[in-house]
Amino acid sequence: MLMNSKQHAVVALLLVGASCSFAVAPVAVEVVEVKRIWDQAPHSAFTDLARWNDAFYCAFREGRGHVSTDGKIRILRSTDVDTWASMALISLQGYDLRDAHLSVTPDGRLMLIGGVAPRERDNQSAPTGAFVSFSRDGRQWTAPEIAVEPGRWLWCVTWHKDRAYGVSYTTGRGTDRYLDLLVSDDGIHYEKHVPRLFERGRPTEVTLRFDSDGTCYALVRRDRYEAESTSAFLGISKADYTQWQWKDLGADFNSFGGPNFIKIPGGHWLAAGRMHDGGAHTALCYLEVESGAMTRLLKLPSGGDTSYPGLVWHNDVLYMSYYSSHEAKTSIYLAKLRIHATSAVGKNRR
Repeated sequence: MLMNSKQHAVVALLLVGASCSFAVAPVAVEVVEVKRIWDQAPHSAFTDLARWNDAFYCAFREGRGHVSTDGKIRILRSTDVDTWASMALISLQGYDLRDAHLSVTPDGRLMLIGGVAPRERDNQSAPTGAFVSFSRDGRQWTAPEIAVEPGRWLWCVTWHKDRAYGVSYTTGRGTDRYLDLLVSDDGIHYEKHVPRLFERGRPTEVTLRFDSDGTCYALVRRDRYEAESTSAFLGISKADYTQWQWKDLGADFNSFGGPNFIKIPGGHWLAAGRMHDGGAHTALCYLEVESGAMTRLLKLPSGGDTSYPGLVWHNDVLYMSYYSSHEAKTSIYLAKLRIHATSAVGKNRR
């Protein structure tokens, strides 16, 4: 059953109280609205969200299932986040396209990067690489071009001072699990900036963000591999991004799927991803980058196959896209959240 927006908001507000009972954070979340915005495919997942040229763009994968040969990337556009229109459906013959991420290039184009897997049948494991595509209007896109060959997945990129930075990880049957920090001047051709950036456990998806002083932060997901820990890590580096410090975010954030984070006014960092306490769900968290501590603030209405949030701050509202199967069909959701400062001093967080 599809809940209306007000019902979603009530559920989410109840979950705020439940999820904050174990921690104190210097911000609180007000849920304005959560609603489903797309469910046209059998399986819609792995979102990202961007604001570009006075409009919001949401990108995500469509396919028969979570792993299938027919993965394509859908691009939606909205000026008010209430009404969404499809701008494009991007595909590449012979490949499953996955995990869309959006960014804006130095010359003002919208850039899409995503996974590309040469899958021969549904539910088949396959090495994954990265493809890129670009648009000047959000509707017409360049033909997908493979930027990183399958076997190393450049999961997403962040532009900083006219260069694209991203982290690739091992995919497929390889057992040598490590991250490489890559850099590009054009978003297409990448070189290793720091080989073997991180090798603890099984590191996978990584999002990079740059602070106003140039400091780079890396939020790292780790998955199950033999007896290794699966807790998420936070990496910190000053320019030229060759020397890194690493902080373990703790067991509450095991296999923190689809990690994303954003700095908002007031100097606060918010992170989002999949958590597993009480069942899989998409969560919004408070991240202390100095100490390397993270606190869950909010469980979004979600469950089962879920997560991969996109984050945009605009006009004092945090907009968050994500996907979930808690209403039976795996669909795309959009949350509008207000963040309020509290009197908490931010100590003793889990």
